[in-house]
Amino acid sequence: MITTNDIIREGHPSLRKAAEEVAMPPSIEDKETLNSLLEYVKNSQDPETAAEYGLRSGIGLAAPQINVLKRMIAVHVTDTKGELYSYALFNPKIISHSVEKAYLTSGEGCLSVDRPVPGYVPRYARVTIKGMDIDGNPVKIRLKDLPAIVFQHEIDHLNGIMFYDHIDQDKPLQPIAEAKPIER
Repeated sequence: MITTNDIIREGHPSLRKAAEEVAMPPSIEDKETLNSLLEYVKNSQDPETAAEYGLRSGIGLAAPQINVLKRMIAVHVTDTKGELYSYALFNPKIISHSVEKAYLTSGEGCLSVDRPVPGYVPRYARVTIKGMDIDGNPVKIRLKDLPAIVFQHEIDHLNGIMFYDHIDQDKPLQPIAEAKPIER
């Protein structure tokens, strides 16, 4: 089981490296890693389990954040309509996206960043993601708003990109022109 102590923090060189594709079919070890990523985000959202194991709450986690440089992400998030998006994916890719941008009005946070980073992060408002599930079966997901933002954040980790790399350093809290503000 992954704990908060297993998550590497900003400044660690692995967070700035591109992760490798996962060979298909996935190995038992890769499946276990992917499963543990999803287990962490689920457990971190359960108040009792989080308190018992000292887990910091999160809605997404990428393998590079536990110092595994492989293309794996887990997301467990509910949209504004209450629909749950719970996915553990190998080799996720954005295959299409909207022209329209969106951003979280509260800004973004990250389990690998222990400090608040004020600023709006421009993201695509809608994305289509392709990847492989835990058994190596192809998955295609259309996402918008918060779930789309979370998947983009986690896929960035696979490419060595941190959320604050997208923030306008001169005007971090200036609303992003023609972008949809998303409340969280």
